[in-house]
Amino acid sequence: MLWIWLHLLQCNVSNQYKTCDEDKINKPWRPLPANRVTFGQAQFLRWALVVVCALFSLSFGTDVAVVSLVLTLTMIVYDEVGLAGHWAGKNICAVYGYGTFEIGATKIMGETSDLDAKAQLSVVLSAMIVLTTIHVQDFPDIEGDAALGRRTIPIVFPGASRIVTPLLMLGWTAVVVNAWKLGLVPSTLMYTLGLVVAARIWADRSTSGDKTTYLTYNIWLICAHLLPANARFGVLSW
Repeated sequence: MLWIWLHLLQCNVSNQYKTCDEDKINKPWRPLPANRVTFGQAQFLRWALVVVCALFSLSFGTDVAVVSLVLTLTMIVYDEVGLAGHWAGKNICAVYGYGTFEIGATKIMGETSDLDAKAQLSVVLSAMIVLTTIHVQDFPDIEGDAALGRRTIPIVFPGASRIVTPLLMLGWTAVVVNAWKLGLVPSTLMYTLGLVVAARIWADRSTSGDKTTYLTYNIWLICAHLLPANARFGVLSW
């Protein structure tokens, strides 16, 4: 948990100290736009965390340290290089971000640092889901992203994204339900949750509605990441 928390903190600080202008519009309650932290303090913490995360990861082995390094490089190209401003770069960086968290945590918690077939499949499915649906987070931020000249999927493809994304949600729901061989009740619940997210993306296009949709999407995403437990323990076969 500490490994995840430290790296998540690194990602959040890196992102927020580079997006203060956007956050003044979309998220004024965050520390920088709310003037609870100075830019200099955030910048120092951002780079100090790189060292802290690297050293802490090294204590688990060089392979975990490499995972930490990949995450750091991802944050650099995302925030410093500016891939966050383009829909393709943003989604690809999200894949690397989620993937490094999953691989690093799995290596630390597993009996060995090698990922078995089930773990590899879960990482691959997660990567594909994130690549094709993570832009749900951008629907509530259209105003702020547009003000900064960002080209996110909801801005570049305003109509198509409201059609294709719900279809992807339903498709990925079917994939994970079948990949992890869920029982009738868990399958029904997962399909229902996926349908709710898909319907909200299509039907409720207000900023407040998109915020609620993103929260619902995160519940769905958490569930999708928990489903591999059924392949190991059979806890969702009922």
